[in-house]
Amino acid sequence: RHDILYIQRMELVRLVSHNTHKRLVSCLQSQLGTDTEKRHKKLPLTTLSQAMQEGGGQLGDESLIGKMMDVCGEAESRLATELMQHEMMIERDILDPLNQLAEVEIPNILKQRKQLAKLVLDYDSARTRYYQAAKSNNQAMAAKADSLKDEMDEALNKVEICKDQLSADMYNFASKEGEYARYYVMLLEAQADYHRRSLAALEAAIPTIQMQQDSWMEKPAFGTALEEHLKRSNREIALPIEACVMMLLETGMKEEGLFRIAAGASKLKKLKAALDCSTSQLEEFYSDPHAVAGALKSYLRELPEPLMTFGMYDEWLQASNVSDPDKRLQALWVTCDCLPKTHKANLRYLVKFLAKLAQDSEVNKMTPSNIAIVLGPNLLWAKTEGTLAEMAAATSVHVVAIIEPIIQHADWFFPEDVDFNVSGMFAMPSHPATPDPEPGLDRKRPGSLVGQDGDSHTPRKDRYLSRPNLTVSALYVVADESITVTETPTEDLPSPDFKAVP
Repeated sequence: RHDILYIQRMELVRLVSHNTHKRLVSCLQSQLGTDTEKRHKKLPLTTLSQAMQEGGGQLGDESLIGKMMDVCGEAESRLATELMQHEMMIERDILDPLNQLAEVEIPNILKQRKQLAKLVLDYDSARTRYYQAAKSNNQAMAAKADSLKDEMDEALNKVEICKDQLSADMYNFASKEGEYARYYVMLLEAQADYHRRSLAALEAAIPTIQMQQDSWMEKPAFGTALEEHLKRSNREIALPIEACVMMLLETGMKEEGLFRIAAGASKLKKLKAALDCSTSQLEEFYSDPHAVAGALKSYLRELPEPLMTFGMYDEWLQASNVSDPDKRLQALWVTCDCLPKTHKANLRYLVKFLAKLAQDSEVNKMTPSNIAIVLGPNLLWAKTEGTLAEMAAATSVHVVAIIEPIIQHADWFFPEDVDFNVSGMFAMPSHPATPDPEPGLDRKRPGSLVGQDGDSHTPRKDRYLSRPNLTVSALYVVADESITVTETPTEDLPSPDFKAVP
């Protein structure tokens, strides 16, 4: 009874081992039993790698996609090698032993069980014939009794030998059952090791590929942090700022309402895309200065951090709130001087251009005040929640009070001359050099207020020191939303809770 139950369980072990072997073989991507080279060649990862590298070759080194396909195809080939080695190990250490168990070892034991049953029947038949001959009164039959007894003894001996062999094989199977169970653990361990090696191969390849991509790729300038764009492009002035300024110097300085009149959406989108690609094909945009001005505003507005920085927002406000006009300018200069180097350089470049634009205000209607109204909210805003239009409306009064005097007194804030064609990649504009708009301005900057003799020098008073009582009346665009500002003297502008009317 015990042997029968054991044989039944052994048959069940054979069945489940056979099914597991079959399913595991179906998981393999290479051809079972073939040599290394053939297995590697037939892997889907290998054919993918070949297709990628062939595609890279067809596109050529001039194509970023082609370059990426080539180097990533090499990485896929390394993964294919790891997979091929993994599957060969699975076949050797797990599939072959499982197949041996299910198709050889257990079937041999079961065959012995059947052989024993046959030998037992042979023994029973020989014994029956012997007993019949021994009891028979027939002399002929009695004479055969001795030979029949020998036959019965031999049959019994065969039964005993087979039974001993069967018992030995069954005991051997029982003793190795833990080893058979170990195959399934080995499968998981092999898979874990394969994935670790594959991951290691990817982690070794990806940084190198990313470095190559970064060195090859012209990443968009719009929406990218100023420092990152300048470092990546090896520039001093952001490409969109320089390109737009150079185009406006050529064709936009006399354009009425520059930065105030919205450009066509499709033309603006096309120009932004061209600047993102660092293309030099910008000739068609010279004839549309409003699109160029719109692209410059968009670039400033889409910076993750404003050109005048989040970190110095409070300092700018405090400086603009100083009541004395001279001291207010001094405070603004101190704040400006504390800007990060890259931000300060780009602000200087832009302000010098805006001051140049304001010199033609009789024609283009863009006074420092009007420029500050339409462009200021794109240069400085608070790091708070809400839409850009809401933030601009909440801070526009403060921003105008900051930007307007900087533009008015650009040559005092930034006395050095600016070569607008800083990169040398643009044709110089045909406009003549612009004279200093404030030849009589002679303010002392902080740090130079004390002379060599130790006496204190007070900044000279002249007609530029007192902020004029200008009237603001404009319809301007912030974040592509129209905001109407009522006519109010700038010296009496409302407090920060000023609400713009959409």
